[in-house]
Amino acid sequence: MSVSAENFLKGQENKDISLYTISNKNGMEAQITNFGAIVVTLTVPDKNGKLDDVVLGYDNISGYFDNAPYFGAVIGRHANRIEGACFELNGVLYNLEKNEKENHLHGGSKGFHKVIWKVDDEFKDGDNSITLSYHSKDGEENYPGNLDVKVTYSITDDNSFVIDYFAVSDKDTVVNLTNHTYFNLSGKEKNDILDHELKIYADKFTPVDQYCIPTGEIRDVHGTPLDFTEMKPIRSDIFSDDIQIVYGNGFDHNWVLNSNGDISQKAAEVYDKLSGRKMEVYTTKPGMQFYSGNAIKSSQIGKYGVHYKERSGFCLETQFFPNAMKHKHFPSPILIAGKEYRHKTIYKFI
Repeated sequence: MSVSAENFLKGQENKDISLYTISNKNGMEAQITNFGAIVVTLTVPDKNGKLDDVVLGYDNISGYFDNAPYFGAVIGRHANRIEGACFELNGVLYNLEKNEKENHLHGGSKGFHKVIWKVDDEFKDGDNSITLSYHSKDGEENYPGNLDVKVTYSITDDNSFVIDYFAVSDKDTVVNLTNHTYFNLSGKEKNDILDHELKIYADKFTPVDQYCIPTGEIRDVHGTPLDFTEMKPIRSDIFSDDIQIVYGNGFDHNWVLNSNGDISQKAAEVYDKLSGRKMEVYTTKPGMQFYSGNAIKSSQIGKYGVHYKERSGFCLETQFFPNAMKHKHFPSPILIAGKEYRHKTIYKFI
């Protein structure tokens, strides 16, 4: 199931925006727009081989111009939250936009999710990969350094959706890129995701305060609602009165992955009994934000006329830990001038 490119771009005044398709020999397909490097559709087979779209989004480009939930977007320069909307680097204090109360979220109101990316000139629709690039100027959203970023999306013949990230800067800066796709493995029926079963290969997480800012503590998951070391339905503890669940209105936390950057080790797996789809996650990042879609508004109309509501989709955002510039024992998002930032994340469908 795909979105019509003609309808998707209808009414669009900026002719630099397009919709691109990548696919594999099994019929698995993704549609990507160069606005925000957004994943618009991801079509994968169910237990009977029926193909369906398993990500949330909009039928029309106009929906993505606001896109408060960040459906499908690449997030940068710094994913997630920075406390007090500032950080210090090389003795210089950088003040960022306060776009979530007193804090900075997802690179600012015009982060990488709101810019037009350049597509590799050699790309042809139907290829199995697409590379998008963006030049972020020194001082953009008040981050230091001219930063060149590339993101490559690929679909392999084992039904893996692969994201490769690359960046290099001419000044020391901070970089923490992720993708904010919301999955619902049920397909277009878009039931909520509460009966999806989840396992996260992590024994620890980073607790948050009432603003969902990590406090700097690294805590054991065992004996808490955030224990996904065994497969369990998402609904199991999402209504807990545990203070961490109260602060997030559900799950909106960073897990410290046992794999610690080893992409051969599984980071997470999700299973939907209704469709029989299973998704495995592998990554070179040390952390992963599991977000259970707590703030999706019930009035939002998404693709195919579906009314989205709270928990219509979930995110598994691979990342450096949020607020790492305030906690030096967290893995560092500092990118030294001239050094290359490279990361990979794989979402494999079984």
